[in-house]
Amino acid sequence: MNDERIGAVVAVSKSDTHTFSKENCSSIKLLKGLGVEGDAHSGITVKHRSRVAKNPDQPNLRQVHLIHSELLDELRDRFNVTAGQIGENITTKGIDLLKLPKDSLLYIGESAVIKVTGLRNPCAQIDSFKSGLMNAVLDRDNNGNLIRKAGIMSIVLESGEVHPGDQVRIQLPPLPHIPLERV
Repeated sequence: MNDERIGAVVAVSKSDTHTFSKENCSSIKLLKGLGVEGDAHSGITVKHRSRVAKNPDQPNLRQVHLIHSELLDELRDRFNVTAGQIGENITTKGIDLLKLPKDSLLYIGESAVIKVTGLRNPCAQIDSFKSGLMNAVLDRDNNGNLIRKAGIMSIVLESGEVHPGDQVRIQLPPLPHIPLERV
């Protein structure tokens, strides 16, 4: 992977309640240190309900959820899943999100900057949305290790508006790169 790569935003989505799917919007505003303005997962501390139940004071490493549209293309025939329906805030194209190292920076649109914190760990709600979808977003590598394909999580370093069609520029962190783990 080059030190810089460019992709694009396909869709942006948010929900002000803890619904599984998020509504597509013409734009979203990323707020430094918080997440997506008006989204239920925005905040300094964790907002995911199961994580709040364990420790409501832990930092929110899941402020912005990204999924690559190539996953939606892969799932389309069996599940007819569209942007925002798996709970992501930003749907991208042309970036292998799952292979980004931890702490990669994504410059989106004119001013937004997010830092990749880890992999999304799909929960049982995904099968409630579409039966069998959980197995479709999980895989195993040649060594039997679990591969989570349901996107990545990030935090907002610099505020800015994000629109479909915006460019996404990636800056990899210094070596050695740390592979993504679930957050």
